[in-house]
Amino acid sequence: MSSSKATLRLSENTDADGNITPAGAERLVGEVADFAAIATKSGCEELMAFATSAVRDAHNSDAVLARVKNETGVVLQTLSGVDEARLTFLAVRRWFGWSAGRILNLDIGGGSLELTSGSDEDPDVAFSLPLGAGRLTRDWLDADPPGKRRVAVLRDWLDAELSTPAKELLAAGEPDRMVGTSKTFRSLARLTGAAPSAAGPRVPRTLTANGLRQLIAFISRMTAADRAELEGVSADRSPQLVAGALVAEASMRALSIDTIEICPWALREGLILRKLDTETDGDLVVSTT
Repeated sequence: MSSSKATLRLSENTDADGNITPAGAERLVGEVADFAAIATKSGCEELMAFATSAVRDAHNSDAVLARVKNETGVVLQTLSGVDEARLTFLAVRRWFGWSAGRILNLDIGGGSLELTSGSDEDPDVAFSLPLGAGRLTRDWLDADPPGKRRVAVLRDWLDAELSTPAKELLAAGEPDRMVGTSKTFRSLARLTGAAPSAAGPRVPRTLTANGLRQLIAFISRMTAADRAELEGVSADRSPQLVAGALVAEASMRALSIDTIEICPWALREGLILRKLDTETDGDLVVSTT
């Protein structure tokens, strides 16, 4: 088994008209080509290529997807926001198991925030909101470091945006386990004292509301370059760390969460699990009823 990653930050490479910029499209094509080559070299028999909110919501998504196909031969499938939320929830359920009871899950991406709640493998309630860390950085926090007033205004706006979804999620039932997925949550937990990734995926990691508030007060006064020097924060992700932290804080506040558990599995694992669920001995299972 091998793993390779690249950070595209397409949400931050979207212009005022809602189009992925030429530079963003160029980077997407280049990365898809690179990973297709890695898959071929590794002997991969089947490539599963999916795009999420940054491509999904772009006004020029059709043109960008066509360019990816023409130049790389890879057909990028676009996931809906609800599908993204449900697949992530599936991964969380499989990680914690049935004994976890009702799970309330939060996932912060570059373009969207997914919120789900349920007692089964498919959540009862699923939201995908345009509140991703990259999107909010682009739209709200263009100064470096962001101003104190701007952070306060964004906090108030997030509270208003999350009020109705939070009520519906809580009305679905009291959660037995409150979980956070995504690189953003893992980074925030690490910065507030959770074990490093080198300790392994099964080491329990948590993020507290109090620790998050203290962290925001600290990192919101730093430049992106300074944040990149913090342990567990890459140069690619440091610009959107403050926005991600504010989304996490607002979500936890709206849902009355004091402590959230970090799950190492998220959308990627959900996609793989769903693929495995639909196949037996390599053959696609087709319902005849």
